[in-house]
Parts: sequence; structure tokens; C-alpha cells
Amino acid sequence: MLRDRRLYRAPAVAALHSLSDREVNYDPPTGNRLPSWNCGWHVDSLRQPLAHEPAGDPVRGGAWDIACRLVRDYQFAEPGILRALYRSDAALLGRDMLLEGRFAGLRFDMGVRVTSVIDETAGSGETASRVWGWAYRTLQGHLEQGELTYRVVKRLRTGAVEFRITGYSRRAPMSNPVIRTGFALFGRWTQHRFYRESAHRLRQLLHAELQGAPPLTAVTLPGHDDITLAPSPPALLTGG
Repeated sequence: MLRDRRLYRAPAVAALHSLSDREVNYDPPTGNRLPSWNCGWHVDSLRQPLAHEPAGDPVRGGAWDIACRLVRDYQFAEPGILRALYRSDAALLGRDMLLEGRFAGLRFDMGVRVTSVIDETAGSGETASRVWGWAYRTLQGHLEQGELTYRVVKRLRTGAVEFRITGYSRRAPMSNPVIRTGFALFGRWTQHRFYRESAHRLRQLLHAELQGAPPLTAVTLPGHDDITLAPSPPALLTGG
């Protein structure tokens, strides 16, 4: 609850607005190249099976459709590790997001920007998949440098729907020795935990809706109808 109160306050809103003046905090690789491991970069990948629906194009209101909405609205993120503020009146592409991260008992504000949106049919024939998702890159002041991509994939032949997280990252320069040490000890562990628990959360939320639970409702900050807090607070998830 204290974390929610912090994000409702004026400094958090001001921090979100300030992101528009910040640049990406590293030089992204060109083409399809991934950053080199020997330069300190980590490359990550996770796949989470979600559900099945009839083969062929995605079913309106089906598993793929619901999962895409949950990913678009950042409802899938594990709130014990990350919450976000973003402008709901802004297009997804180019959206600035203020992430409040938590590790080692500390909280950090970190800015990211959505730099690509994926909406395509990949492959052909037996391997064709319908893919939707988005990626963000870290901004100046973030504890890390890198890019994270979320995709919802439906295999058109089988109807299998899955969630994929891919990304590359490295620690950003840090002048504070306490934060630098804490990140070295807990950063990667927390990062992997976020991937696993967010993928599991998405599967749980999806199946709850498929079984009749009401869709999650976006939460706006009091006095700021254009700013969304995500994921929705626990009270909304439990109907309280």
C-alpha cells in the first residue's frame, strides 16, 4: 500500500513528465545484431505457454486477444518488483513510462520509452504465427542500459498461445557505491525473478478472464485522468 501512495504523489507525476526531456542511455545496436557479451551485456529469453484457442486467426475475445490487452496495459507486470506510471492519452509507440523498481529493500524510479510495436504474421505455412507486442529502451537515469521486448504469439496451425520476453541489458554507470554493490548482488536475480513471475501472472490473469472474471480496469491517478497506474492495485484484482 505504501508503494501505491508514493506513486500517487505529485513528485511521481513530475518525474513522469520529465522523461520527455531524456534520451536513451546507451547506443542501441544496428540491424539485428545483439550486444557483445564481452562488453558486459546479458541476453535473456523466456517463453511461457498461456492457453489454446481454435487454430487459425486469433479469436475475438479469445486467449490471444486478452493476453495482448493485458500486455499492452502493463497489467501483467509483477507489482512486487515493478509498477509503472504512463500517460493514457499517449500512443503506445513513443510512450514514456516511469517504472518504480524494488530490490534489496530499496525503491528506484527508472524511465523507459516504448521504441517499437510489433504487429505481424511471422513465418508461413506450418510455422506461421500471429505476433503482437512492444519493446522499450532505458532512458538516462535508469539503473540499467538495454531493451526489453514483450510478445504474445499464437501458432496458427495449433492454436497455442504463448508469452515471450526477450531482451539485452547491462548495469548503467553508478556513482553511489551502496547502490552499485546492491545491484551487483541482487540485480540479475531480481531481473530473472521479474521475468518468471510476470509471465506466471499473465497466465493467471488470462485464465481468470477466460473463466468469467471481469477484465482488469485501468486505474488513473486522482486529479490526473490522463495518467495510468499499472498494474491495477490488489484491491481491484480481488474485487475489494
